[in-house]
Amino acid sequence: MAPSVNSASWEYARIMNEINPTPIRERTRRLAQTELTMVAQDLFLEHGYDETTVDQIAAAAGMSKRTFFRYFPSKDDLVIGKYDLFGDRMAEALDARPADEPVWESLRRVFDITLDYVQDDGQRARNDAMEHIVQSTPQLTARYLEKLQRVQALLIGRVAQRLALSATDPRPAAIVAAAFACMHAARASWLGSDQSKPFDTFLDDAMSPFTIGMLGIPRTPEEVR
Repeated sequence: MAPSVNSASWEYARIMNEINPTPIRERTRRLAQTELTMVAQDLFLEHGYDETTVDQIAAAAGMSKRTFFRYFPSKDDLVIGKYDLFGDRMAEALDARPADEPVWESLRRVFDITLDYVQDDGQRARNDAMEHIVQSTPQLTARYLEKLQRVQALLIGRVAQRLALSATDPRPAAIVAAAFACMHAARASWLGSDQSKPFDTFLDDAMSPFTIGMLGIPRTPEEVR
């Protein structure tokens, strides 16, 4: 059963505020965007993405179409916008890690924010259904790939800074891409298992072979030299 709009929205707002306290106006805006997204997702799952209009979403959320566009430029942005927020959360999580922590370990800890999305039955069912909509709608798939590049770019710049590498060095991009490949492999393996073990153990198993430098992944700026 999917979580209620209000409970999911308030939980989202609580987590975001703990990670990075923001002005009340921005917190209110994020909460409204989250509630609007939850309402829209319910309509998408019931009627289909293409069949659901902005007018229907606005009406179901109890607002005017004009108010809807204050929060999202389009219906596509409502669906894809979550990846911007997700990327920001990952970047903030990496910024919060100790500067002297090995970068691969930091990336592993950053992925902890994905645990609820995968392990919570309600969230996973909703997220999986929305993923199917994104992957089966060409314009959303294209936008998703753009957002995924942005998410990785946010982390690549920070990894380069942590390792004191130039913007043209390919290693930060390779490290981040490898970390995401491990996360996707762990998710696929966990979903295909009996799920008796928590998802984080699959993440640990997927990422642990590289912590010993199997691919020459540097731990600190000193090891880059």
